[in-house]
Amino acid sequence: MLKTSNMQSAIVSNRLIIGIVAFGVSFGLSLVLSWDFNKAFLTGVITVPATYISAFFVDKRRRSHEMLVLDSLQRRIKDLEGLKSRIVAEVNQLEAHNSSLYAESSKLQNQVLERRNQRDSLNRELSTYVKEKKQLEAEINYLQNELQTLDKSKAELNKTFSTLTAEKRRLELNYNVSRSEITQLQTQISELQQQKQELESNLTLLNRLKPQLEEKLYALRVQIQELEAQENQQKQFLIEKEAEKKHIEASLNSLQTLLTEQQTQLQQLQGQVALLQEERDQLQNQVWELLHQMETLTTQEQLNDNRQEDSEDFFPFSELIESLDSIDTTDKSQNFSEEWAEFSEQLQSYEIQVLKAILEQDNPNAAIKKIAEENITMPNLLIDSINERANDTIGELLIDPSSESPEIYEEHMTNVKKVIAMYEDKMTQQTSLN
Repeated sequence: MLKTSNMQSAIVSNRLIIGIVAFGVSFGLSLVLSWDFNKAFLTGVITVPATYISAFFVDKRRRSHEMLVLDSLQRRIKDLEGLKSRIVAEVNQLEAHNSSLYAESSKLQNQVLERRNQRDSLNRELSTYVKEKKQLEAEINYLQNELQTLDKSKAELNKTFSTLTAEKRRLELNYNVSRSEITQLQTQISELQQQKQELESNLTLLNRLKPQLEEKLYALRVQIQELEAQENQQKQFLIEKEAEKKHIEASLNSLQTLLTEQQTQLQQLQGQVALLQEERDQLQNQVWELLHQMETLTTQEQLNDNRQEDSEDFFPFSELIESLDSIDTTDKSQNFSEEWAEFSEQLQSYEIQVLKAILEQDNPNAAIKKIAEENITMPNLLIDSINERANDTIGELLIDPSSESPEIYEEHMTNVKKVIAMYEDKMTQQTSLN
């Protein structure tokens, strides 16, 4: 704070000095040239802001240069931090390699000690064999009768001696090989010690930067603790969701049993619907006959308006068609619940076309896109609107939004087919009436 206040006071004093000097120089020069006090005073006043503006631009340029220098220094610091991390990794690798070499050298020393012990034991056994041989040569004069047995034992001893000598030579060769390996290891250890000294010098340099790194580590540990707290909260939330999922699965199982029962009832109702459809076809045939008769009557009634009115009063054709439509809709609505009937009434024609495309096509995305473009909307919005209507009326979603190509849930397939059939029947009746 004291440094900043001193710097600010120094800057203010420098600016005042610059203004006073600029004012004095311009005032003196203009007064010498024109000998007009007012004009000299005005030129002095004008030069003061001009000098301040020039000083401002110079200061701004100096600050931009300082910022560039600071950016370059920050980049250099980042490069040094990366170099430090690489040096630390190399130090760790060298320490691991040094430890492995030390372990191998200890193993080799243990093997050398074991070989020396074996050599000493063999030398002891040879000395004992030599003593026994001398004793046997002394006893030869006394034990001529046992020469044959002693010769046999001597031959066996010679064999063992040859084997021992061979083993001794082999051990000596192994000892020479291990000694050469130890010399190589000693040279490697000396090289590693030199590298260690260099690394220790580097570590002394790195220890100077250690407090800054410790501050960063402390900040990172605080962030890690916060993240662990958030993770614990998320785990508790997932446990609660799993419990809810189990409860929902139990309810779904019960609903599936109810659906199987309802499907059996629907099959019975479909048989009844087939009978009712046959009756409807018969009624439609009768209606077509009546329409044909009415066409003949209308040609005659065009000649006389009064007869036309009488014929309309005599045969209520519109009421008969409305009654047939009501019969058709009631026959099909008997197979629906109130929710499905309300849902089918709320659906628009283009939404029914979307459901038909999903049922009939394996990949209905192109057809849904075409329907959406014709109605100035988007495919996702069409599917969402159908699901919203189904959720408001039936209480469940109709189309699976998670799949890549839209699919209708299997438990709603039969009802959706009935809705589409009702819509097609209505369209055929409207075209026939037109």
